Amino acid sequence: QKVFRVIPQNDEQVEIINSLASNMQVDFWQPDSVTLVRPKMQVDFRIEADLSSEVEDFLKESGVEYRVLIDNLQDAVDAQFDSKARTTRHSYEKYNNWETIAAWTADIAAQNPDLVSRSVIGETYEGRPMYILKMGKSGSNKKAIFMDCGFHAREWISPAFCQWFVKEAVETYGKDTVMTTLLDNLDFYVLPVVNIDGYVYTWTTDRMWRKTRSKNAGSIFGCIGTDPNRNFNAGWCTLGASKNPCDSTYCGSAPESEKETKALADFIREHLSTIKAYLTIHSYSQLLLFPYSYTYNLASNHEELNSIAHAASKELASLYNTKYTYGQGATTIYPAAGGSDDWAYDEGIKYSFTFELRDTGRYGFILPESQIKPTCEETLLAVKYIANYVLQHLY
Repeated sequence: QKVFRVIPQNDEQVEIINSLASNMQVDFWQPDSVTLVRPKMQVDFRIEADLSSEVEDFLKESGVEYRVLIDNLQDAVDAQFDSKARTTRHSYEKYNNWETIAAWTADIAAQNPDLVSRSVIGETYEGRPMYILKMGKSGSNKKAIFMDCGFHAREWISPAFCQWFVKEAVETYGKDTVMTTLLDNLDFYVLPVVNIDGYVYTWTTDRMWRKTRSKNAGSIFGCIGTDPNRNFNAGWCTLGASKNPCDSTYCGSAPESEKETKALADFIREHLSTIKAYLTIHSYSQLLLFPYSYTYNLASNHEELNSIAHAASKELASLYNTKYTYGQGATTIYPAAGGSDDWAYDEGIKYSFTFELRDTGRYGFILPESQIKPTCEETLLAVKYIANYVLQHLY
């Protein structure tokens, strides 16, 4: 399997990509769907091995410039596991499977009872418990920040960051003044993996799986799964989402049709009086986005969100000079409805951000383990900046 990058120069070349996608199975990495492809946009997509030479010929004949980002996807998948930390136990510098992450949530809470507690907010379609960690020093009427990882199954660097964040909190509490202040004055709810069934499936069966694993009633091809980040009641299924259950951006049969999105939404609704910020971690593209994505309308505190994103991106870049693009979702990348960040914002959480972590396409969804530590270290700086800002601007 190969991953291609093309940058269509005009509408005609966009049409060429459309016809390619309608004639064969194309897995769009960036943007998420062929319907979002526009002229001058960087488009990354994956093609099955037996079709790749046909695709190359087609692009050449059509005069569309392309390059092969990943020549052999299986080799790249194997090469992901390149970290020094080879162990069967949980490690913060390697990718951990779900069983290991689940055990870790219990351990980290047991080892740090003054700072961490674990609870279950629901269960997945396949019946797995959804664990959430609550972090912070106990105190009365504390405000909170909610952070989730692992919405899209194949974005492995995302859950790695949630685990890293928890580690940093417990290890630097009492040593790092910013982290200590944050945990003394705020609670953090951390959901390490939202789409657990999908994540398990990427470990056992298909590394490139994105959606949930629910069965879609009435899908004639028996297509499985919904895109959980198109399944929220925020402009649901209008822009940048598909009504076709076979598509990777399928919005589901109704808002919160997925057990996972409903559990997350229910939890936030129950804690709405205390949750003051919502952070959701995805990959890839190196972006820091804020509402809206389902409309081109600006958020009511657009200027404030923009200045926070600007400063947080600067913090992030201070460590390894990793450049992030920031801005409103709809205009910074593309319109997409039904996202959790827009939903949280519309629920009244005025500090709502989406991170798209490393990289910009060299590895895409298969970022090597050797990049986990630097990716998490730099992202932590941005998250701490946002959290500290929220603490100073409680409402």
